[in-house]
Amino acid sequence: MPRNDIAVVGAGLVGALVATLLTQRGFRVTVYERRSDPRLAGFEGGRSINLALAERGLHALRATGLAEKVLDQAVMMRGRMVHDPAGHSGLQRYGVDDSEVIWSVSRGGLNTLMLDAAEAAGATIHFDQGLVAADLDAGTLTLGAPDGTRRTVDAPVVIGADGAGSALRAAMHAHSPLGERVEELGHGYKELEIPPGRDPSAPFAIERNALHIWPRGHYMSIALPNREGSFTVTLFLPNDGPHPSFRTIAGVGAAEAFFRADFPDALALMPDFAADWAAHPVGTLGTLYLDRWHIGGRALLIGDAAHAIVPFHGQGMNCGFEDAAELAELFAATPDDPAAVFAAFEARRKPNADAIATMALENYVEMRDSVADPHYLRKRELGALLAERSPTHYLPRYRMVTFTHLPYAYALERGRAQDTLLEQLLKGHDSVGSVDLDAAVRTLEATLPPLPL
Repeated sequence: MPRNDIAVVGAGLVGALVATLLTQRGFRVTVYERRSDPRLAGFEGGRSINLALAERGLHALRATGLAEKVLDQAVMMRGRMVHDPAGHSGLQRYGVDDSEVIWSVSRGGLNTLMLDAAEAAGATIHFDQGLVAADLDAGTLTLGAPDGTRRTVDAPVVIGADGAGSALRAAMHAHSPLGERVEELGHGYKELEIPPGRDPSAPFAIERNALHIWPRGHYMSIALPNREGSFTVTLFLPNDGPHPSFRTIAGVGAAEAFFRADFPDALALMPDFAADWAAHPVGTLGTLYLDRWHIGGRALLIGDAAHAIVPFHGQGMNCGFEDAAELAELFAATPDDPAAVFAAFEARRKPNADAIATMALENYVEMRDSVADPHYLRKRELGALLAERSPTHYLPRYRMVTFTHLPYAYALERGRAQDTLLEQLLKGHDSVGSVDLDAAVRTLEATLPPLPL
C-alpha cells in the first residue's frame, strides 16, 4: 500500500464522509463495510432514532457539495413543541428565527447520498466485508464475507468509523488497552409511529416543523417529522424500577393503558400502536468513553466508535461529521505523518467529545423535566433577553452547541458560567419582569468576557 493509502472500516455516515473528504484531498481511500450495499439491499437500521442535522454537520457536508441535497430530503424543526398532560402544547424556539433551526433527516436516505458522494469522489467501497481481525503490527486486516470466506488485505493506516459496536476498537483494545468504559443510562427506548393522514394536501397530523416532546418528569416521548407526513415517535423510559418502566409495561395491553393515561393525545394518532409496540425491541442507551483513540499512526477511531453518546442533544452525527472534517484538515496539512495526525486529532477532539457527552446527558433531564419547570422557563426567558441586549456576552448554551462552531468544551464551560449568573440575577424574583435588565446587562458584561464569535 502506498503511503497515501488509507483504509476505513465502516461505510455508515461518518465513514462515508471521511472517505469523501480524504479522497478529495488526494488520498486513495478503500472502505470496508460488513453490511450489503443499502442502495441495493435496502437500509437495515440499527439504532434508527431520527437524526437531527445542525450547523456543525451541515458545515462538513458543504465541503462535499451535499448540503443542499440533504436539506431537500429533510424537514425543518423550529423548536420544541411541548405537550402537557392536559393536551395543551406550546412551541419553545431553538433560535431567534428561521435562520436557527435543526433538520430531521432519514438515516437511510442520508447514508445513500453519502455513499454516492464517496464513490463519486473516487473512494472504493467493498460491501459484505466485515472486519474479523486486525494485525496492527503487520498492518493487515482480515475480512469475512457472508458466505464464510475470508481474505487479508494490507492496511498500514486504518480509520475505524464502524459505530458504537466497533470491531476495529475491539481489535485495537486487544492489541493495546484503550481504557474503555461504557456508562449505561439505565433508560431504554421504544420506537413507534404516527402515520401520515389520509389527506395528501395535509399529511401531518401535528405541527410539521417542530420536534414534539411529551415531558413527564423522569421519562418522556418525542416525535420527529418525516418528509412524507409521518412522525417517528420514541418513548424513553427507565428499564427497571417502579411503574412506569419497561419492566412494568412489557405487554401491549399494559403499554396501551400507560399511553392512554400519560400520552392520550399521542396515542390517538397511532392506529397501529399495538403492532408497533410488539414489533420494535427496547433499545439500549449508554455513553462510551476511551482514554485513547489511536495506536501510533496505525489505527484511529472516530465518531461513535470513539465516543458514542446518548441522543438527547441531537449531536451524535454532527459531532462525528465534525470529527471527519477536522481529521481531513489535519491529514491535508501533514499527509506523510499519520502518527502526528492521529495524536493531534485526539488532543483536539477528545475534550470536545467528552463535553458533548456531558451535555447530552444533561439535555435528557432538560427535555423530560425542565421544559415544563417554571424556574427553568424564567431562566430561559431572562437568557433570551440578555442575548438580545448583549449579544457579545451572552448566547444560550443550546445555540452555542447547535448553531455555531464554538468548541463543545467551550460551550459547556461558558454555559455553566452563564447559568450561575442567571441564578444570581433571578434570586429573589418570581418573574423576569421584576429584574432590572440594565443592571443585569452591566453585571453580565462585568462578570464574563466577550464571546469568541
